[in-house]
Amino acid sequence: MANVFGILTAIVLAFAAFVANKNMTKHQTEISNRQTEQTRLDQSKRRLAITQEDLAVTTKSREETQATVVKLTKEKVAQDVINTGLKEEITKKTAEVAAKKEQLDSIKEKLKDVGNIEDLASKLKTRRAELEELTSTIAASEASLANLTAESARLDQVNANYREMSSWPAAKKSNPALKTRISSIYPDWGFVTLAAGNAAGVIASSSLDIVRDGETIAKLVVTAVEASTASASIVPDSLKADTVLMVGDSVVPSK
Repeated sequence: MANVFGILTAIVLAFAAFVANKNMTKHQTEISNRQTEQTRLDQSKRRLAITQEDLAVTTKSREETQATVVKLTKEKVAQDVINTGLKEEITKKTAEVAAKKEQLDSIKEKLKDVGNIEDLASKLKTRRAELEELTSTIAASEASLANLTAESARLDQVNANYREMSSWPAAKKSNPALKTRISSIYPDWGFVTLAAGNAAGVIASSSLDIVRDGETIAKLVVTAVEASTASASIVPDSLKADTVLMVGDSVVPSK
């Protein structure tokens, strides 16, 4: 009985050892598998991180490229505008050059009938000198004419003044521009002497006014005239009441 129990015990122990060994092997396999998976996971994470970094760099590069494209597009548009303007300017200048060339050809064609340019230049120089001399002569003639015109005008004025002065005696009027003064007074004889005479345009028998403060205070009639003095009678009853004549009172022609 004891042997049977021992055998059974040995069998149980052997089975338990077998099961334990099998479980240990399975556990080790699972641990190994987990380690392998963890390694793969770590590798995947590293690849993911690298890929994300590459993606970020690529995204930034793409954005920079897009910005560069936008900038270059704007620059191209601006350059196109400039190029268009330059083309228009070139077209305009080309037309101007063509027009100038046409004018030059026309001038050359006309010069064929004129003759040698050097001979023409010599003739032009001679004509220019003659023109300058003629211009100088004309200027001198015009200056002389201006002087003669001025002298003629002066003589006309002198003649007019002379005719006017010649008319004063007949009209018994003194020079309208006469302005003189009383140089002496002889109340008892009723006359005064004046500080101006024939040279100033005082005319015998002409009427004069004695003026003081802008008011006529008496009237005179010229009785005698010399070169630089004259005498005149005081017109009776012409003296303003309560007024006394004074040496220095102004005397002008009567109006």
